[in-house]
Amino acid sequence: MRAVIQRVSRAHVSIEGKRVAAIGRGLLVLLGVDRDDTEQDAAYLAEKTAYLRVFPDENGRMNRSALEAGGALLVVSQFTLFGDCRKGHRPSYSQAADPDSAERLYRAFVVRCRAYGLPVDEGVFRAMMNVELVNDGPVTLLLDSRRGIEP
Repeated sequence: MRAVIQRVSRAHVSIEGKRVAAIGRGLLVLLGVDRDDTEQDAAYLAEKTAYLRVFPDENGRMNRSALEAGGALLVVSQFTLFGDCRKGHRPSYSQAADPDSAERLYRAFVVRCRAYGLPVDEGVFRAMMNVELVNDGPVTLLLDSRRGIEP
């Protein structure tokens, strides 16, 4: 499971010009699911996201998590995070999970983030969306459960 996490002052998702999800200060999480991912991957990334210290403390140092800073999450599914561009000019998405598995693990991630006490808004799974954000910092991080879970 992969996530591109951006600290934002605000972000929203629109479909055909209609706003369907929005947050103020918090984290925009673009989430991709690998075909080999499990609930353990969702749990790992949710914990990492909830406690990721990217918000400033009283000294301006990135020392506070979204939980501590009162931030929210906007989670948007993004299978293209598993696009393989090594051959040719058209990405291959063969490593991305099938839609049913991806949605199940996407939901598991969201449920776990909410269980930590984070307010979570969501894009619409499998929809064509427009995502608008104001990246605060800018702060953008990449998380990959395969690089963090002990074998």
